[in-house]
Amino acid sequence: MGVFCGPAIVEGNHVDALHNGNEIFPAMLEAIRSATSSLTFATYIYWSDEIGHEFAAAFADRARAGVNVHILVDWVGSGRMNEDDIELMEQAGVELHKFNPPAWYSFRRLNNRLHCKILVVDGRIGFTGGVGIAGLWTGDAQDSEHWRDSHFRVAGPVVAQLQAAFMDGWVKTTGRVLDGIDYFPPLEPAGEQPAQVFSSSPSGGSESMEMMYLLAIAAAERSIHLSSAYFIPDDLAREALVQALHRGVAVNIITPGECMDVETVRRASRALWGDLLEAGARILEYEPTMFHCKVLVVDEFFVSVGSTNFDPRSFRLNDESNLNVYDHGFARELIATFERDAARARVIDLEAWRNRPWREKLVEHGAALLESLL
Repeated sequence: MGVFCGPAIVEGNHVDALHNGNEIFPAMLEAIRSATSSLTFATYIYWSDEIGHEFAAAFADRARAGVNVHILVDWVGSGRMNEDDIELMEQAGVELHKFNPPAWYSFRRLNNRLHCKILVVDGRIGFTGGVGIAGLWTGDAQDSEHWRDSHFRVAGPVVAQLQAAFMDGWVKTTGRVLDGIDYFPPLEPAGEQPAQVFSSSPSGGSESMEMMYLLAIAAAERSIHLSSAYFIPDDLAREALVQALHRGVAVNIITPGECMDVETVRRASRALWGDLLEAGARILEYEPTMFHCKVLVVDEFFVSVGSTNFDPRSFRLNDESNLNVYDHGFARELIATFERDAARARVIDLEAWRNRPWREKLVEHGAALLESLL
């Protein structure tokens, strides 16, 4: 993986899994408030609700204290970010930019979105995963108004790669490089986990993220556990998963159920399950709330977490970044999390899927025709 896809796998890291807003947001805010030299933050969703105000205040406070604070938000995803929060931060000294704002000469680029979720504190502590800054992610997935998601805190040499992933979007947006010891300090080992940060974008190899996923699936010998908020596998991805099943690999997939924020995506996804179910895949729909996790675990060893969904948009249209970890203990921890989520999900039965009402099939196949745009 390190040679074929890059970047290099580096030793000496430690990654903590954080689940749902009650664990994720306090950890991120504590890290932000501890910053002494730099904060770099990229996200797709930023809404100016209660949690958005809290993050804005924390960033502004650190900027007033002399910390270099740089924020990059997607133009589309930050549509509910109000001017009060922006003004608060910019008056404090925060440098904030929006990725790919519309312009008459390049309106098509709106389809290229900054989907990365990256926070780096002092160049030493990083966070990545599926969580945006909005009230939907607060709480503990206790009801349909509070989403199920995972985020990850990382320390060690791989944080420099996470910082570099942020810098890619920053340079494309501002034309400037942030460098020096404030952003890239010397990093000592923080644990024993080998890791790498893998990123992709339409301007830098748009299908490289799918290649990384396909390589991991092709290498699987025993098990695949995939948690995917938006699961729309194209022909190549479905073929890779079916081939894994034929090799005797146990393929387990959790995706959202009826509590889905984009119903068209769920419909398109369901239309594509036939080959997988027939080959023996275990597919489950999470029931309590929107399931927004993005986690791949292969053979209880390889783990990929971050912003990437298993769909054409993430594979070809968005700027994405994932943290790959090569560690048995971490992989088993996330498989245990997967099974806890599976206990709250409904197993999809092949016969029931085949015998669903024809109107349902018609809608699903119609949605699947749009898969390249979803």
